[in-house]
Order: sequence, then C-alpha cells, then structure tokens
Amino acid sequence: MIHRIYSSLPTFKNLEFNTGLNVLLAEKSEGASNRQTRNRAGKTSLIEIVHFLTGANIDKKSLFKAKELNEVVFGMNFDLAGQLVDIQRQNKSRSGYILNESALAANNWRDKLGQDIFKLSSHIDEGRFPTFRSMFAYFVRRARSGAFLTPEKQASMQGTGDYQMALMYLFGLDWQIARDWQGVRDQEKTIDELKKATKSGVFGSIIGTAAELRTQLTVAEDRLKQYRREVEKFKVHPQYRDMEKEADDLTRILAELSNENTIDLASIRDLESAMESESPPELMDLQSVYQEAGIALPSLVSKRYEDVRRFHESVVRNRRDYLTSELEAARSRIETRNQEKIKLDERRSEIMGILKSYGALDQFIKLQAEVGRLESQVELLRQRFDSAEKLEGTKSELEIARNRLLQRLRRDFTEQKERLSEAILAYEQTSEKLYEDAGSMLVDETANGPTFRFEIQGARSEGIKNMQVFCFDMMLMRICVKRGIGPGFLIHDSHIFDGVDGRQVIRALRVGAENAQELGFQYIVTMNEDDAFKETEEGFNLNDYILHVKLTDATDDGGLFGIRFD
Repeated sequence: MIHRIYSSLPTFKNLEFNTGLNVLLAEKSEGASNRQTRNRAGKTSLIEIVHFLTGANIDKKSLFKAKELNEVVFGMNFDLAGQLVDIQRQNKSRSGYILNESALAANNWRDKLGQDIFKLSSHIDEGRFPTFRSMFAYFVRRARSGAFLTPEKQASMQGTGDYQMALMYLFGLDWQIARDWQGVRDQEKTIDELKKATKSGVFGSIIGTAAELRTQLTVAEDRLKQYRREVEKFKVHPQYRDMEKEADDLTRILAELSNENTIDLASIRDLESAMESESPPELMDLQSVYQEAGIALPSLVSKRYEDVRRFHESVVRNRRDYLTSELEAARSRIETRNQEKIKLDERRSEIMGILKSYGALDQFIKLQAEVGRLESQVELLRQRFDSAEKLEGTKSELEIARNRLLQRLRRDFTEQKERLSEAILAYEQTSEKLYEDAGSMLVDETANGPTFRFEIQGARSEGIKNMQVFCFDMMLMRICVKRGIGPGFLIHDSHIFDGVDGRQVIRALRVGAENAQELGFQYIVTMNEDDAFKETEEGFNLNDYILHVKLTDATDDGGLFGIRFD
C-alpha cells in the first residue's frame, strides 16, 4: 500500500493513506454553480505524482515541467517487497531517484520495481518482453493517455503486442506467444512496406520482381558460361600481333595482284580484238576495181603497186607481231602473278589457321575482364533474385507462423483453463454487483493473437464503458493478488465515474471497498464531492473512507499543490 505522498513544496497538501478504500474529495465551494468545476483541484495530479515516482518519463506537457515545480522534491512511502521504502524525485535532478536516501538511476529503479512488483527477471529475454511501466499503468490509469477508453488498454496508443504481452503475463498465461505474434506483425509490416517500395521508385529498380529477375539471371548465367568456355580454350601466341599484321599485308598484296591481273586481262581483250581487225585487203580486189572502171594499168604502175602491197603486208605483219608479243607478255605477267598469289594465299591461310587457334595476350586479358564483369553481374542478380523471392515467399511463411501461434495459444488456453475461468468469473461477478444484466468478458483465440471483448447492455454509453474498466481492474487485482504479484494498490481518478449513474457510483465504491478488504489491497479514488454523495447505499457509509485532506479550486491554495500555475 501507499502510506504517504509528500513534497518539499511548503504549500503542498501531504496525503496520508489507510488500508482498503481511500477517497480523496474535491469539495464544491459554497455558492458555486453547477457549471463551475474542480478540474484544477489536483485530483488527476495525484495520479501524475505516483507515475512520476515510479519511473515515468517526463514529456514537454508534464506538469513537472512547470517552473514552479522544477526544483521541488516529491516523495512517497509505500510497501515494496514486504518492506516500507521511501522514494524521492526532483525534476531537475540528474541523479534520478533517491531510494531510502541512496541515489538510484531511473533504469535501475524501474528494473527493481519490475522485479519486486511483477517478479520480472532482470535477464528476461533480450528481445521484446513485458515491462514494469506497461503493466503498472493498468493499476494507475491516466485519463490523458486514453486509459479509460477500453479496458484492455492502459493507453489509446498502446500497441496490440504490448497489451497482449502485458495481460497474458498478468493472467499467468504464456506471454511469449504474444511476443512472437508481434514479431510476425513486425515482419508483415516490413514486407508490406518493401512490396510497396518495389512497385515504384528507385527501390523497385534495385530489387524488382522475382519473375523478371529469374529471366535476367538465367540469361546472364548462360552468357557467363559461354565466356568461361572461351577463356578455358583460349591459347595465347607470343607473335600473334606480328602474324596478324603479316596476314593483313598479304591480303593487301593479294588484292593489288588481283587488281593488276584485272588490268592485264582488259589489255589482252583489247589486243585480241585489234589482232582480229588487222588483216590487209586482197590484191585482186584493187585490180578488179580498176578493170571495172575500164582503166588498164601500165606495167610500171603494176610494179609500183606490187611494191606498195608488199610494204603494206610488211607493216601489217609487224603490227601483228607487236600485238602478239604484247599479248604474250600480258599473259606471262598474269601467270607470274597467279603463281605468286598461290604462294601468298598459302602463307596467309597458314597464318589465319594459327590466328584462329591462338589469340593475343591483350585479347585474353579483355576476355578475362569480361568474365569478371559478368560474374559480378550474375552475383548481384542472384542476390536481388533471392531477396525478391524471399520477399514474395515470406508472406506465406508468416501465414504458417500465424497458424502455429494460434495452435500454441489454443493449447495454452486449454492448459490454463482454470486461470482464464477465474478471470472471466471475477469480471462477471463484479459486473453483476453493478448491473442487473451482468456484463461478460470474452477472451478469443484469433489469427492476430488473443483478443479481449466486453459485452453488456448499453455498452456505447460513456458511463457503461467506464464501469467496464472498473470491473476489469477489479478482476486484475483479484488474479494478481492470488498470483502474489502487483503493486498492492489500485488508483482511479474521477474520470472513472464520468457519465456513470449515481447508483452505480456508490455501488462501485462499495464493491471496491469490499474487494480491497477481502483481498487485502488498497483502493484509492479521487472524485468530486457532489458525485460521491449523489446516492447512498444501505450498509455502506462513504464518510468512513474519506481522507481528512480535501481539495478545492475555489481558492488559490485549495488545490493539491497549494498554488496555481500553468
């Protein structure tokens, strides 16, 4: 139990608590209208002080950031592991906490609270696990965190895995199932984000789809095999480049010889044509011409004509001899060139055979470089393909993991049926005391882990929802007391009664008092005075549980801190 909450602030109203039910009231000042509130009296501040002293982080909106409280020390005397301890904390202090006059770092203090209150092991799994803060917040709910919106969550932003682990631990179930389920959810979230990324943008071009990459990888691997075979059979010739130049020179010479042969062949055709046209006219033809003209040639003329004819035949003969010699010369040159071409072509064929069987060193180096480049390309494609295949296949594996976890959860629920039944009955029995039609708590095994549902008539109203939280918290106290864990106290501020009918308010207070007395825990409630006494309950006197200190915001010094600040 909490024995005392105090502060170094002179105006602070130190609070002394008793066993069982403790009610801290905010009074309504005389003459105050119904529209005047007591929201600044400090009822919720009590909740914040308890969290402040039990390891809560301080955010920018925290009331402890107020300059008026920056150097103020807050303290609490409470039972911890069977001993009365004193814990102090100052906002500006870097040393963390003062436990029984000894400095203690925040992490160490939270670890000690976890071990002493919830029996958390200091070496409990290095991964995700239930924490002291995630479970303690069920026993001291904060309205500003949305703790009264739904019973199974102590904050509206509390993740599924976090509340599943916390409640399964508190219920005495296998909380590691909830941890593993959150691991599956985390993987699924990552996979979904990666799949979205691969469909567009730069990331998509880096990974791609498995189908596309399978084709690219197959083609690249085949090309690499071909190049490797080329490298394996490659032979380097030391004079490769010289022989390559010689082959080029031979090709050029052969081309020149062929060109020269073409010129001579053209000359031969011309010479043969000229020889065919070079024939002298017959003598009888000339004489017959004169005879037909009736002219008789004298003997002298005939002699001269004979001389001319012989000269002409001589010229023609010499011409034919010249053409014949030129023709034979051309044919001889062609023959000589052809012989030379045969020799040159044989040499070129020999060289080309060598070049075909061997290669140059620089070619071999380039070929090896290409093999290296292809190996890198293939390896990159293989990694991308493996990633894409894993990405597309992991979803199926996670579905299998979910089914296995569902089987584990069902088996655990079967083995721990007694504990589950105890929790279900505790919730229903508390609800039964508040309403004629008792509400029910349903614990389901689903593909997303254990879920907690609450059914009651009029569940949509704010008041009914708050009473569901009340029943749930009373159930938690019962099972934790039986298991020997928990802080030993439960604190509700006035928000638990928002929208609740006066009859249910007084009944809830009575149920809280009776449960606290039966189970030996402390139940602290902060509420407005007029809400507390709207109704009365026979056999239950609320005044017996009201603290001597009362709060009001009618005056500057009437609140818990005794001063006003923003």
